[in-house]
Amino acid sequence: MSYQPPFTLSAKTLNLIASISEKLGRLSALDEQAQALRLRRVNQIRTIQGSLAIEGNTLSVEQITAVLDGKPVIAPPKEVQEVKNALAVYEKFDDWHPLNEQAMLKAHRVLMLGLVEQLGMYRSGGVGVMSGKEVVHMAPPANQVPRLIGNLFNWLQQTDHHPLIASAVFHYEFEFIHPFADGNGRMGRLWQSLILAKWNPLFANLPIESLVYAHQADYYQAIGESTEQTDCAPFIEFMLTVIDTTLTEQLNTTPQATPQVTPQAVIDVLQKHPDLVTFCQMPRSRVELQAFCNLKDREHFRKTVLKPLLEAGWLIQTLPDKPNSPKQKYICEKLE
Repeated sequence: MSYQPPFTLSAKTLNLIASISEKLGRLSALDEQAQALRLRRVNQIRTIQGSLAIEGNTLSVEQITAVLDGKPVIAPPKEVQEVKNALAVYEKFDDWHPLNEQAMLKAHRVLMLGLVEQLGMYRSGGVGVMSGKEVVHMAPPANQVPRLIGNLFNWLQQTDHHPLIASAVFHYEFEFIHPFADGNGRMGRLWQSLILAKWNPLFANLPIESLVYAHQADYYQAIGESTEQTDCAPFIEFMLTVIDTTLTEQLNTTPQATPQVTPQAVIDVLQKHPDLVTFCQMPRSRVELQAFCNLKDREHFRKTVLKPLLEAGWLIQTLPDKPNSPKQKYICEKLE
């Protein structure tokens, strides 16, 4: 193997690998079926919203949910198309082969359908990695792209490095090469998730992109520092920190991680409000939920309805990393 991306591994990186592995073990021990039923749809929406928001898409979680449900959305047509394409890509998540360069080109065709002319084709001109209006990195010349991407996939296929490391290195190198005229950020984040999911299927449902979006400035700073140092260690540390934080969040919101709430508490709520599950198939605010339950006292509503359903996993926050956000909403995934 001739091509070797330049990177070093710090003590912090090794500690993050240990922490992530431990949390994956705890998450795997939980009821996977219940977790999938409750979280997969919500996490897919959060993943898409986060990844597209990094690129400037303004559609909210509620609007993306409406697109997923086939409902009309009042928004710029280009942004709606971006959401539809992302939904199509993630619908086929298990079908994309992360070690295959041709699969990556096919995924780009789906992701950018109706948005660019060069679908599944490497760029023919110069591009740069942008953070807002600032150029973080100027990509290599277009005539070098096929060779550089070919080398990167060859390295990925042969490397003995831990998948957590290999996926982050691939992500950074992909952004450094910037092989497409557009869609590079979305593709890089998607491909890291695919590499990780091949190692551990739990990564298919982790909304890593939503936390990347929450720390967007740090994301671009890590890219810039890695480029400046000719060593992607800063980017590896950033991505592993995001993954570790995402797993902590998932453990805190997975139903089996909070057994202190008895099933009877949930039963009582649903007996009093039998249509609540249907009402919450769309994200709802605290005010909307309280009005639906016809409860005037906010604290009483929180104690008798919101808290039991959240802790039992029947209600899930759309912004779990910002529990007190005024934009916080809740969605219910009914168990079969």
